Amino acid sequence: MYVRERWTTPDQDFIDLDWQRDGTPSGAPLIVLFHGLEGSSRSHYSESFAEFARLQSAAYVVVHFRGCSGELNQAPRAYHSGDFEEIGWVLERLRQRHTGPLLVVGISLGGNALLRWAEESGSLAANTVSAVASVCAPIDLAASGASIGQGFNRQVYTRMFLQSMKPKALRKLAQFPGLFDGEALRAAKDLYAFDNIFTAPLHGFKNTDDYWRRASAKPGLHHIRVPALVLNALNDPFVPAASLPAMQEVGDWVTLWQPRDGGHVGFPSGAPPSRLSTLPQTVGAWLLQNCGLSIKL
Repeated sequence: MYVRERWTTPDQDFIDLDWQRDGTPSGAPLIVLFHGLEGSSRSHYSESFAEFARLQSAAYVVVHFRGCSGELNQAPRAYHSGDFEEIGWVLERLRQRHTGPLLVVGISLGGNALLRWAEESGSLAANTVSAVASVCAPIDLAASGASIGQGFNRQVYTRMFLQSMKPKALRKLAQFPGLFDGEALRAAKDLYAFDNIFTAPLHGFKNTDDYWRRASAKPGLHHIRVPALVLNALNDPFVPAASLPAMQEVGDWVTLWQPRDGGHVGFPSGAPPSRLSTLPQTVGAWLLQNCGLSIKL
């Protein structure tokens, strides 16, 4: 389904991009997807957007954050929710090689990082992309961190994430002995502790609180100057409804969609087994509209 391309990063590391075999017409839109925490091109949402892009005759690529493509990256770093500089480098390179509109989707962690890029870029973002969409992003990282660290979320989802993240971090420690406290990381029981030991110090933050504060997209939404969709379901178990922004907290370029149902990157439709095409169709139609195109039904 995908053709993989590896790029060397400015710090001599690498990232992997998975392209859908195109055959798309010259000048067609390119849909770019940044995945969520521990996601990849094989995540259900990535494959749903791939099918949407195919039906719309659009090019499609999934950009893997470092270490998420099945091979450990080489630098003494990983990825994080505010990784807007990496996103900016990727998008600028895609802009240089693609002639059609760039329509960018960020899922969960990737959505927050994408919004942070749009905020930091201001009016310059429009030179690179036509529109961006954030789906179920934890734009208030402290609120989402508290939510995922409690009750059922802690027992199920926190454990699931740490089962993937801890081994990767320990492999990073084997690459770079002394990079962080391995015993403390093994003892970490939640994402707050993991971020305090690993994510924050490896990426230039003082601690988890500093990381979650500086990387959260919510405070800077009014700085965005390119069409931006911020989609969050009110029943998302990771993103408390009370933490979501109101219209007066965002600028004119930002569209807020806050449906009652949808969960975290779900939005199924129909009776079980539900279809997952609602999400890419809805988000994709919004993105296409913002570059003067309409969805093909």
